[in-house]
Amino acid sequence: MAAPLVIGLDVGGTKILSGLVDRDGNVVAEHEVHSPGQSEGDVLAALDAAVEDFLDDRVAAIGYGIPANLERGTARILRATNLPLENVDLVSRSKDRFGLPVGVENDGSVAALAEWKRGAGRGVSNLVMLTLGTGVGGGIVLDGRLFRGWAELGHMVVQEGGPVCACGGRGHLEVLASGHAGDRAARDLYGPDADAHGLIDKARTGDARARAALARIGESLGAAVGSLVNVFDPEIVVIGGGFGAAAGELLLEPARAAARREAMPPADETLRVVAAELGAEAGLVGAALVGFEALDGVR
Repeated sequence: MAAPLVIGLDVGGTKILSGLVDRDGNVVAEHEVHSPGQSEGDVLAALDAAVEDFLDDRVAAIGYGIPANLERGTARILRATNLPLENVDLVSRSKDRFGLPVGVENDGSVAALAEWKRGAGRGVSNLVMLTLGTGVGGGIVLDGRLFRGWAELGHMVVQEGGPVCACGGRGHLEVLASGHAGDRAARDLYGPDADAHGLIDKARTGDARARAALARIGESLGAAVGSLVNVFDPEIVVIGGGFGAAAGELLLEPARAAARREAMPPADETLRVVAAELGAEAGLVGAALVGFEALDGVR
């Protein structure tokens, strides 16, 4: 009998990326569809359809990466971000519908799991990952185990009384170091039609104002990294997400400098802040790995 495959679903506010993944994290097939946001029923129907696209006798489990706060122990969705899902027991629902083991985890945490198992964090026991996209997510690995709490790292307070975050708080990392922060900086410099992509392009051509704006964003990121290092003492900090990948060293270099200023010795010298390796497939691979954990009875 062939080795089992898992259906992984990387669920976002705008798209659902689903696919078949093997135990080594290799994506055998994948498919992307628009993520409907009109109602809970629409979203659940889209998730069911994404599973059914790949369901055959090779599939042994299903794993979901969801942008949501999950109840510890049960993985019930308490409240999703940018999706109309609230108080949904997706694990039980999918088990009943498809008759397979099911794993559900926060989307930032599945990306961290993927980078730890198959990407930039291979071989370490302690890792922090931050995903810089439209917002900021992330995950934590401690002593060789994925932290199963909320891990809402994007909502760390970096600047007391700072800009208002989408959640209503102020000065959160998400409002200071996300793609939205890049958009805001670009508009301030170049007008209402400018965005983060253009800001990065200008910085790469040597525009001093664009480089300075990205450096300020990187310093906010570094302040958060320094705080996380002081709490968790990770062997490596991985930076991913679309905005993080696009900006690259324009963000990472000032982030490293700021993190080392904030980190306690000896981490101020030993700290490693690196780019993620798996790119856009990290969420899909991580979701599938959560499915394999459910198959193996690991949580």
